[in-house]
Amino acid sequence: MGSASSVYRVIYLDVDGRIQKVVFSRFCSPYDIKELFCTALGIPRNTTLSLLDSTGAMVSIDPTMPHNTERAFKINELETEVTNRLVMLEKRVELEGMKVEEIEKCHSDIKKLREEMASMNNSHFLDDKKKLTPRRDVPSYPKYHLSQETVEALRHPTFDVWQWEPNEMLSCLEHMYNDLDLVKGFNMNPITLKRWLLCIHDNYQVNPFHNFRHCFCVTQMMYSMICLCSLQEIFTQVDILILMTAAVCHDLQHPGYNNTYQINARTELAVRYNDISPLENHHCAVAFQIFSQPDCNIFSTFDPEAFKQIRQGINTLILATDMARHGEILDSFKHKVDSFDFSDEEHVTCLKMVLIKCCDISNEVRPMEVAEPWVDCLLEEYFMQSDREKAESLPVAPFMDREKVTKPTAQIGFIKFVLIPMFETVMKLFPQIEEVMIQPLRESRDRYEELKQIDDAMNEVRHICLCLIVFFEDTSASCYV
Repeated sequence: MGSASSVYRVIYLDVDGRIQKVVFSRFCSPYDIKELFCTALGIPRNTTLSLLDSTGAMVSIDPTMPHNTERAFKINELETEVTNRLVMLEKRVELEGMKVEEIEKCHSDIKKLREEMASMNNSHFLDDKKKLTPRRDVPSYPKYHLSQETVEALRHPTFDVWQWEPNEMLSCLEHMYNDLDLVKGFNMNPITLKRWLLCIHDNYQVNPFHNFRHCFCVTQMMYSMICLCSLQEIFTQVDILILMTAAVCHDLQHPGYNNTYQINARTELAVRYNDISPLENHHCAVAFQIFSQPDCNIFSTFDPEAFKQIRQGINTLILATDMARHGEILDSFKHKVDSFDFSDEEHVTCLKMVLIKCCDISNEVRPMEVAEPWVDCLLEEYFMQSDREKAESLPVAPFMDREKVTKPTAQIGFIKFVLIPMFETVMKLFPQIEEVMIQPLRESRDRYEELKQIDDAMNEVRHICLCLIVFFEDTSASCYV
């Protein structure tokens, strides 16, 4: 177990000369932290804030922000500042006898300020807009020399994703793009690739499960499937680029609460996307906001028509990761697989959708010592959500309720009825995955079923013991009657 300081952050705020202590979990999203700060100020939760240190420099509001035991951070309430300026301008227009040109200029200023306020009020769904701004200096993460052993291991589903620090994972991702000839083949600027990867890293939140390591895990599995199934011999290089880039971007700015929560809580994302895959639509939007920055646009060498094709392909794959569409997508693939045509664009698109789905939920394909920690991470995120749903009187899914779910019960049904059927369908096109992907799934299913039998037996023993205790208590009581 880690120390409390590794789990919780303590921040001191200067609220009109009064020091306010705020404590939050390192698993909180930036949006949750901002809400806590608003509560400390006694202002509406969606107020736009900035944080200033003792030198007046802005401090990023996120779970990794530093402790400040000596000097409290000052809160700058941006919306109030803009509102005050707006009111002053409006009063000048109403009360002062100004020339027509001056009045028109003030009206123009008022319009700009109103647009600024609207922009501020709508910006928090991106948590921190500055994260979308690329680093204009030459990216500074170390260029790790990957050993031949690591290079070879990266090509297999058995790769241990827990051994690597973020900078090392960035280097591994860079290697994958180079190894697949995506950098030279599409004349990518290597510095742009680095900047893009850094920006991607900055836009994954510190969640127990949906974090940058999950992004790396999914992308490495996609890379291993491309190698294992020789997909470069079947797909175009543009298809390979779409598969890899969709995997990298597929969970950008995931808040740690799923679509069901977003819809039931009527969050801004749910309203924005009309309850239709709100998270996946958001991931797509953030991905292309990043690409819209010239210093992060790895597609800058493509003409507009080719870029349109890539954009559509990436969006299609990211939207396919919504598990609410699992049955629809798998059924469509099953109808095509027995007469699959690699020259048919619809068939190929459907296969790519299934491939990213496989990679997104592929943890149980990996060795037990790599896969099992992911189950703990996922359950931790589930329990965070169900606790919040209970606090907000929202419906709670049984498989996310800490009082009802166990690790074996969480995994058995998912492996038996989701993972194995999907991978077995893909095996019809690529029989080589049976030994390295499907067999580990079957072994994982068997292991969790054995664990469930042990749990059931232990529960039965506890039940018998309780019955015996009650029996002997009743017997003892009757002796005194």
